[in-house]
Amino acid sequence: MSDASLRITEIFYSVQGETSRAGLPTVFIRLTGCPLRCGYCDTAYAFHGGNSMDIDTILQRVAEYAPRFVTVTGGEPLAQKNALCLLTALCDAGYDVSLETSGALDIGGVDPRVSRIMDIKTPGSGEVTKNDWNNLDYLTRHDEIKFVIADAADYDWARRLLLEHQLTQRCPVLFSPVHGQIQPGQLADWVLRDRLPVRLQVQLHKIFWGEVAGR
Repeated sequence: MSDASLRITEIFYSVQGETSRAGLPTVFIRLTGCPLRCGYCDTAYAFHGGNSMDIDTILQRVAEYAPRFVTVTGGEPLAQKNALCLLTALCDAGYDVSLETSGALDIGGVDPRVSRIMDIKTPGSGEVTKNDWNNLDYLTRHDEIKFVIADAADYDWARRLLLEHQLTQRCPVLFSPVHGQIQPGQLADWVLRDRLPVRLQVQLHKIFWGEVAGR
């Protein structure tokens, strides 16, 4: 077993609110720290603090819930070098593992058994210059791309990128409205108008519980 450690903000059991796994009971491991400062971020509490935990302890905590699905999130998980070891350990333990990552850091070293849910930061995030475009070459059908859409300008930008780079031929693509900033129905109207082959998603956990940390 491994004595490698990471800074952990929280480990909790909830319903997956996003991605193609939406609605599935899932254990979330939220790592501490993020090099980005997106304007719509809803997990700023994970930027600092947290507790140091070794991978064996993390695995013990996860096992208490007897889950099938585990999501490693942040913050930005890949900002901690031992995140790669954690992801592999979770896969070795038999879990169905996904990683939520900003797309700003190299995803090439992630265990191929992990489903990488990678953001492409839109202009409305304030962090569009941080996208690591080399990451597109690593994506497979096992992964997903997510665009968080803040307004019509973000939508137009994402639509152009989607078509120019034929992103849906790489992996499934998700369009998500910024909660409380754009109406989901408006985004749905645009996608239907333009016949985009993307999956629309809303954050189910916020519908269920509102702005509650750890859910």
